[in-house]
Amino acid sequence: MNQTQKIQNPETNVPKTPQMNERDFVNDQLTTEKYMTASYNIALNEASNQNLYQDLATIFKETQDCQRNLYNLMFKNGWYALEQAEKQKIDQTYQQFTGYKTQLPYNVQ
Repeated sequence: MNQTQKIQNPETNVPKTPQMNERDFVNDQLTTEKYMTASYNIALNEASNQNLYQDLATIFKETQDCQRNLYNLMFKNGWYALEQAEKQKIDQTYQQFTGYKTQLPYNVQ
């Protein structure tokens, strides 16, 4: 069995104290932005007025971009790590969802 490989930059050290440090603040803001994008997504699905929908879509995009910038900052500073997926798992998931596609009432290309 292959061992999972982490993808991570060298970690930027921050003080380990009871007070919030830079990493804590950025992580808190990232969590908030993720929550906000999820909430705006629901609002977009429910908006019945076109002007409101357009305004929400603009705000959603700005919020999503902010979330992505915070994620990139955390990754750059080594505060966010990813795990490299094994090729076998990727292939298995691809086959699974390819099978789902054949069950749809219309042919998705």
